[in-house]
Amino acid sequence: MADPATYRPKAGEIPTSPGVYRFRDEHGRVIYVGKAKNLRQRLANYFQDVANLHERTRRMVTTAASVEWTVVGTEVEALALEFTWIQQYDPRFNVKYRDDKSYPYLAVTLGEEVPRAQVMRGAKRKGTRYFGPYGHAWAIRETLDLLLRVFPIRTCSAGVYKRAGQSGRPCLLGYIDKCSAPCVGRISVDDHRALVLDFCDFMAGDTAKFERRLTKRMQEAAAEMEYEQAARLRDDIEALRRATEKNAVVLGDATDADVFALVGDELEAAVQVFHVRGGRIRGQRGWVVEKVEDITDGELVEHLLQQVYGATEEVDGLEARDAVPREVLVPVLPPDLDQVGAWLSGLRGARVDVRVPQRGDKKELAATVRKNAEHALMVHRTRRAGDLTTRSQALAEIQEALDLESAPLRIECYDISHTQGTYQSASMVVFEDGLPRKSEYRSFSIRGSDGDGARDDTQAMHEVITRRFKRYLADRLKSNDVEMAAELSSGEVDADAPEEKVRFAYPPSLVVVDGGPPQVAAAKQALDELGITDVALCGLAKRLEEVWVPGEDYPVILQRSSEGLYLLQRVRDEAHRFAITQHRRRRSKGMTASVLDDVPGLGPARKKMLLTHFGSVKRLKAASVEEIASVRGMGDKTAEAVVAALKG
Repeated sequence: MADPATYRPKAGEIPTSPGVYRFRDEHGRVIYVGKAKNLRQRLANYFQDVANLHERTRRMVTTAASVEWTVVGTEVEALALEFTWIQQYDPRFNVKYRDDKSYPYLAVTLGEEVPRAQVMRGAKRKGTRYFGPYGHAWAIRETLDLLLRVFPIRTCSAGVYKRAGQSGRPCLLGYIDKCSAPCVGRISVDDHRALVLDFCDFMAGDTAKFERRLTKRMQEAAAEMEYEQAARLRDDIEALRRATEKNAVVLGDATDADVFALVGDELEAAVQVFHVRGGRIRGQRGWVVEKVEDITDGELVEHLLQQVYGATEEVDGLEARDAVPREVLVPVLPPDLDQVGAWLSGLRGARVDVRVPQRGDKKELAATVRKNAEHALMVHRTRRAGDLTTRSQALAEIQEALDLESAPLRIECYDISHTQGTYQSASMVVFEDGLPRKSEYRSFSIRGSDGDGARDDTQAMHEVITRRFKRYLADRLKSNDVEMAAELSSGEVDADAPEEKVRFAYPPSLVVVDGGPPQVAAAKQALDELGITDVALCGLAKRLEEVWVPGEDYPVILQRSSEGLYLLQRVRDEAHRFAITQHRRRRSKGMTASVLDDVPGLGPARKKMLLTHFGSVKRLKAASVEEIASVRGMGDKTAEAVVAALKG
């Protein structure tokens, strides 16, 4: 543990302006990001007697080894920069919001030339407009099926759309009038986009104008005695009404609001939000928050608003307007209310009212949202109680079995995969606090001493460990250079200066290799050659699930029912899975290249063009000479040579 006094800056060096500050650990990793109206006053709070600090704050300042700050012009700028850096660095001591489940959205890919409506989950993508989230994917599909009568927009995949264009025949939806079939030219791309924008307006809550438009057309058709057309329009109006009735009316038609609720204790909290658009509940979403820092409910609400609205991206000038409503109803006002309101108003382009509902329907709805948050917290605690206990127990058992100074909070596991020595690949998977951290996974292509791969798994393991920890030493040096530069500039850094990512700048607590004594010895030799002495090492042999440590003649035996052994098995199996995935990818690319290598006149650019056009070697094999020759850059002779090579 570090003494905060060893890196405390002089009070006169810290400005009194608004800004954002970052605490880094001894490896240069950002562990906490915060903002302040007055940097000097805020940072002084961290450097008081540690006995007076909250437990979580004390852990943070004793884990940190340096602090730096960036001055900005206003508190609103500080709010935006704080969110950006939290997203960039994922600091371990900042509040972390995790969705309590993976919610489906109705997504419209406005970034594509011919937009498509579909169900999407996971992280939002640039150029896509989202509606929801919804409780169930089937509800989205049912609503979308109703609306395709009135807005026959594209819903097919890229492959189906491409094949329809090549064959000149639309898919089934085109034949039953639930798609306007831009793939075969029944509607122009521009007209289809206009139809998509109308669909987005309807989903955003502007439903009345479309119902009025269809009603007028129905009346005109009936007046002209076009009764079949009038009947179809009547059915379209009914479809619109059924789609809108799926969401109960809870407030006035003009109400656009997000209603938040927060329930929790000192350690964790559950958050729920209802999205109300046009007076209807359009979606619901929830998070579970682990409070890894000392934070009030008001500050938690402020971070929550950053989480929900900070990643808003503009799509055709529409996304920010829809994502940020006119009203944001919260259980507790954030401490910097004016700045938060100004920031949200800037995102929306119009005034946003952030307040606590006091009476009427909105207060009743807020109570309903709170009940959902209470239920979500109860479910979370029921599900997670055992998980938290067993993870802690597993780490403690590994610490005791391997005689480590502390629990291995970061475990890295390595595995080698190949096919009879070819396409050798290695994987590095990372578990932090007993959970996989997939953003930290890495894969390696084994080179060997002569560039043709390693002679066996032990040489491959030696190479991988060497390459990983060489990068660690190099990146640690970069981090030290950055820290030294910050000290020379009194801790002040430029917010606009590019910061190179140091991907291996911090070591694991424990390295696990897939294998027995030979693999462990190879990894140990690599660490010794690099002078790495502060990283524990073990191997897990598959046959008897024995744990081997360097220099020992006998393995460490963990009970079969041991939580520690179960965690090591999970780590090993995940490394094995990831290694096989990377190996198969390399093998597939290699086999694809070898099939076309001997075709005269076919270079890398033409190979790539062929595979991009047909999508796979299988489809390329099924193609005729004429189809191959139609690809840009291909001639008849080259096409004939490709067909001969593939069928030969």
